[in-house]
Amino acid sequence: MKATFAPALASIEFQGRPLEIEYQWIEAHDRGQSLLVFLHEGLGSVAMWKGWPEQVCAAAGCRGLVFSRYGYGASTPRPHEEKWPLDFMQAQAREALPALFQALGLEGERPVLFGHSDGASIALLYAAMYPDRVCGVAAAAPHVFVEDITIDNIEQAREAYLNADLRERLARYHDDVDSAFWGWNDIWLDPAFRSWNIEQNLAGIRCPVLVIQGRNDEYGTLRQVESIQRNTPQTRVNILENCGHSPHRDQPAAVIAQVTAMIRSLNKPLI
Repeated sequence: MKATFAPALASIEFQGRPLEIEYQWIEAHDRGQSLLVFLHEGLGSVAMWKGWPEQVCAAAGCRGLVFSRYGYGASTPRPHEEKWPLDFMQAQAREALPALFQALGLEGERPVLFGHSDGASIALLYAAMYPDRVCGVAAAAPHVFVEDITIDNIEQAREAYLNADLRERLARYHDDVDSAFWGWNDIWLDPAFRSWNIEQNLAGIRCPVLVIQGRNDEYGTLRQVESIQRNTPQTRVNILENCGHSPHRDQPAAVIAQVTAMIRSLNKPLI
């Protein structure tokens, strides 16, 4: 198992304001190793990944970086009156992620990005916006447009947060759980967000892409995968049976094997 460093805070500026972003290194000593950056889901954080990033990095022989986006985990919370803008994922890819990399001294590195759900969408956007700064993308359950199934299940999550134990369960992973939940839930359920679509961005991606999707994903259909394949022809797809919206939790060994194979193929000499 790779050694994991204690979580820390990085100071960045995002959209004209100073923020503290929670991050954690996994075996950060050897810069000769590949760097795998983990981008969490819409309700995720450093803590919510649990031990899975360490397992991937150990299997792949690489360094890892896990972080909580603004409003999540131990990062600066979102003021409760502030609403995420319709382009919040684009802003994360365009501004927040480069700012974090700069704060951590990662300029010049070309990491592999592993993103889940909203994090997968942000990873794809970053690869499209900065094609020379990324080595590869592994996207688990990505969204590239809004579907009815997504909205239906986010409405169910709202009900569970208000009337069941979802708030209590999420509070284990976020210093300000209402900041995390309502930021995500309010924007996805905003009627104006139904037009959100990043399909036109995908053609800008030049690096290898691996898409991992559960056959039983409750937040998206295979139309998401088909769109990415259509717009980014170098995409390789793996559909997992008996798997829902969180492939790394439902089928951890399979996802570790796929990501490890991708990283090794990227490091393979071209002779």
